[in-house]
Amino acid sequence: MEILEGSTSSAISAEKQPKPDAPNEAKEAARKFESLFLSQVVDEMIKTVDIGSFGGGDAEEKWRSFLATAVADEISLQGNTGIAQSIETAINSYKSAQNQGG
Repeated sequence: MEILEGSTSSAISAEKQPKPDAPNEAKEAARKFESLFLSQVVDEMIKTVDIGSFGGGDAEEKWRSFLATAVADEISLQGNTGIAQSIETAINSYKSAQNQGG
């Protein structure tokens, strides 16, 4: 019985401690958000390009979506927009405030 009580209290205290990979989680979440946002922006830009007699139909819409996602992922991986950095800072600030207040 004493073993269970000790393990329970250590499990509870372990939950309160931040995970060692928490900054990496925030960074990855921010990068994914940036990529999703940029994908939508690129998709809207591609819609404005006249592709002549080549396009049209469902296949063109699917292709445009894949192209927009690929371009957005590459832009996001370069890390030049500052979107992911801003989101990561906000996530880390929120987590820090939560840990101090909770």
